[in-house]
Amino acid sequence: MNEQVIQLDIYRYNPEKDDEPRMQHYEVPLSKKGMKLLDALNHIKWHIDGTLTFRRSCGEGVCGSDGMNINGVNGLACITPVEGLKQPVQIRPLPGMPVIRDLVVDTTHFFDQYRSVKPWLQNARPSPEQERLQSPAERAELDGMYECILCGCCTASCPSWWWNGNRFLGPAALLQADRWLKDSRDEADNERLDQLEDSFRLYRCHQIMNCMDACPKELNPTKAINDIRRRLLLRRR
Repeated sequence: MNEQVIQLDIYRYNPEKDDEPRMQHYEVPLSKKGMKLLDALNHIKWHIDGTLTFRRSCGEGVCGSDGMNINGVNGLACITPVEGLKQPVQIRPLPGMPVIRDLVVDTTHFFDQYRSVKPWLQNARPSPEQERLQSPAERAELDGMYECILCGCCTASCPSWWWNGNRFLGPAALLQADRWLKDSRDEADNERLDQLEDSFRLYRCHQIMNCMDACPKELNPTKAINDIRRRLLLRRR
């Protein structure tokens, strides 16, 4: 196993030094069974080239820090096995977001859009002494939405967001909007729907489902967007 190597071509760009991006080739020992792509990137950073820049944190597919484009598909390096990847593995930053350096992108706009849907409980009733209760069925309505880790893989895979990202909220933000619309404890449905009823914020989705394919948690933002559309249609009747 130690004699085998994995070949990687990695996007490199330092705006302080480089006129334009380039791809740089590396070879990393395939050092253990079940090795993940993040392990390979760490090896490069620690043992080959300390200038390589990327985000990482938990290493377990929970924090969403290490989203990147891997052989043309967005995903998390920490949960992507190197075994089976076509080599040399092409690693680029998430598309559609400004590159700060190498594999690190500027997520400011992405999180501004997330905050714009007010992703918190809105309820004007006095807080109960213990908790706001839900039935098991009401709680189950949130399955497939609360698991989002805001890695940006889905939004950065959406051509509509690439073209209209200044106005279209994108899959991740709209998934969270639907999560709060379906929360039985929330009382701001009309205000939330008013904010979403816009030809660009919601309706730029063209149902190509790149977002679903890219999601490392196997969530379905396309379904969430369609559910919001149905709510708006029912409200007009």
